[in-house]
Amino acid sequence: MRKRADFLACNKGRRQPMPGFVLLVRDRKDGDPAMRLGITVTKKIGGAVVRNRMKRRFRALARTILPQSGVTGADHVLIGRSDGIERDFSALTRELEKALVRVKAPPSEQELRQNQRRDQPKRPGKRR
Repeated sequence: MRKRADFLACNKGRRQPMPGFVLLVRDRKDGDPAMRLGITVTKKIGGAVVRNRMKRRFRALARTILPQSGVTGADHVLIGRSDGIERDFSALTRELEKALVRVKAPPSEQELRQNQRRDQPKRPGKRR
């Protein structure tokens, strides 16, 4: 995924925070069974070398796990967290597998409420 609109659309899907990353998954509902991957690592995490290393690790992680455990016909976005910089690759692998299992499960009541709140337009209020 390269377009900002795709990343923003994925932000309205299922979200699973883990220590090394946050996984966002959104079903495209376009009939295409292909899985797409997007990776985001902000400057807050580190310099270019650190961010690029993290993105390379996320790509390798996705190559090994998404084909058998990913959600078909969905967009997957991995957002890097500072804990994921020097995290062991096997730990990241376990976390991604766990996150994908949770995302595939039916949403809980709390998740449904959060999604309703997220989809509502912002109310104008006092600005400080």
